[in-house]
Amino acid sequence: MRSLSETPMPTPTMTVAPEAVTPGFVGFAVIVVIVIAVILLIWDMNRRIRRVRYREEVRDELDAEEAARAADEATETDADLPITREGDDDPRAT
Repeated sequence: MRSLSETPMPTPTMTVAPEAVTPGFVGFAVIVVIVIAVILLIWDMNRRIRRVRYREEVRDELDAEEAARAADEATETDADLPITREGDDDPRAT
């Protein structure tokens, strides 16, 4: 047991200069360009999604207005019809 604790551990040594493996200015510039592109893409996506939502809301409003107009026309035409009683064949015949 004692022999394991007495064995020296090798210390790692640098074989490459630290400046040679860093991204430097070019790496920084590439990351900045990617971040700006992602921000612009997210902004554009939000605009497009918002536009689709507004179009859907307008379409729903138009459909509701059309349904209300059709219901009003149906009640108006129903009010113009004469009331028929049981046994009457043709209400206009009288």
